[in-house]
Amino acid sequence: MFESLKPAAVDPILGLMAAFREDPRDNKIDLGVGVYQDDRGRTPVMEAVKRAESKLMELEKTKSYQGIAGDAEYNSRMLALMFGDGHSILSSGRIKTLQAPGGSGALRVGAEVIKRARPEAKLWVGVPTWPNHIPLLGGAGFEIEEYPYYDMESRQINSELMMETLRKVPAGDVVLLHGCCHNPTGADLTNAQWDEITEIALERGFIPFIDTAYQGLGDGLEEDAYGMRTMAAKLPELVIASSCSKNFGLYRERTGSITFITQTAEQSGIVAAQAMTVARQLYSMPPAHGALLVSLILGDKELCSDWKAELEEVRLRIKSMRILLADSIQDNAQGMDFSHIKRQNGMFSFLGVKPEHLVRLREEFGIYIVSSTRINLAGINSSNINYLSESIKEVLK
Repeated sequence: MFESLKPAAVDPILGLMAAFREDPRDNKIDLGVGVYQDDRGRTPVMEAVKRAESKLMELEKTKSYQGIAGDAEYNSRMLALMFGDGHSILSSGRIKTLQAPGGSGALRVGAEVIKRARPEAKLWVGVPTWPNHIPLLGGAGFEIEEYPYYDMESRQINSELMMETLRKVPAGDVVLLHGCCHNPTGADLTNAQWDEITEIALERGFIPFIDTAYQGLGDGLEEDAYGMRTMAAKLPELVIASSCSKNFGLYRERTGSITFITQTAEQSGIVAAQAMTVARQLYSMPPAHGALLVSLILGDKELCSDWKAELEEVRLRIKSMRILLADSIQDNAQGMDFSHIKRQNGMFSFLGVKPEHLVRLREEFGIYIVSSTRINLAGINSSNINYLSESIKEVLK
């Protein structure tokens, strides 16, 4: 049966992680892995999550399935987190949310439902985007088209060319957008750019598909939700995949949700039913633990307040590492300008150095960065910043 299979290509990030683990040097630095790390280089469990787990130990009476749509309170509280308690879409009857296994599961369920609804639709993705977007969504059968997003030379969003391309997207096609903390560039849409894309979507009739995996890590919980709240208020149809991996630190619990906004309340029920059949075929039931923790945190005033404070600490630490790194390597022999790192949001940014620089950083200094030069700013801390900055400046001589 299996003799015809060929070896699968190794994911570049996973390959880099393996090489890092095998490196015996004590001063090695991993800037490739896409998880948050604190100043001690750990990916901690949030204190609010620990307390919610203790509470759940007392409250949980069964490990039975919770249903294909997941936990109803989790779904409701995630909607309030994304849109705010008073958003008009929440009382419209046009919105449905299903719990999903992480942001990846949410993206795939959304893609499968869209494909059922409009088989001829093409999916437009920005260049660059998260590397798993194309195989994950393209695997549902979409033909992939591209629109310009980030200009590597100016190190900012190529707004003019992006808008020009979006104005040519046919009605009924799907446009993938990052909600905030763009992965891999860190360059986020401004509120004005969100407004413009919303107006283009209304004019052209395409459907935005927002991937929001970092709410709260950019400019703040409310600020990071501007794009999806604006689109939800103005567009007839919208799809949103959300994840709790980063802002709740629940990576291994695979906690996410998929949200559909439809033209009518009647359509929302049909779409939800179709989404549940898709989920049934893919994974049957979503994992419960992470969603129950999120629901407990968001539903408890004290826990929620503590979680927001912890999340703000995470956000500010990443911001401080951006400023520290950019300032530390700004004075370099090649005169490269790294000020873009300070202007961006979230965990990621492109360093923008040459391939030969990456090779030297890895081989001579034990600093691991993926070939795109995307770095995880959360991998920087007070104990490695001097070594990192001096190493970068050395290879730029």
